[in-house]
Amino acid sequence: MTPLVDVSLVLVIIFMAVSPFMLQAGIVVSESRAGAATGKASLDENVQISLSAEGRLLVNGEAVASLDALSDKLKTVIPKSKDGLVTLQAEKSNHVGQIVEILDIAKQVGAKKIAIINKTEDKNEDKK
Repeated sequence: MTPLVDVSLVLVIIFMAVSPFMLQAGIVVSESRAGAATGKASLDENVQISLSAEGRLLVNGEAVASLDALSDKLKTVIPKSKDGLVTLQAEKSNHVGQIVEILDIAKQVGAKKIAIINKTEDKNEDKK
């Protein structure tokens, strides 16, 4: 009976030591909602990344050639932003891998908050 209790206690100690590392994985992303930015800095005062269906990247309206150039651009733009918020606007046809890679780069460069904005479709496109 004693060896069973010893093994159980050792397992409990191992789980207690390992559990904090399991909680730190992943990226926390804010969801966009109407009126959510009340009292906060507007989107114009923060960093806006746009990803087109063709894979073109724009940071605050300026074209970026590659993901390496995106990292360099974000290093200069994020410190100038008001809240350290980076918003990503992507098309429905973009792959999840592209979006996650961009969000990961933004987080590594120093973004304090990350949000994804759904690109609204024109009502005229629905009628076609």
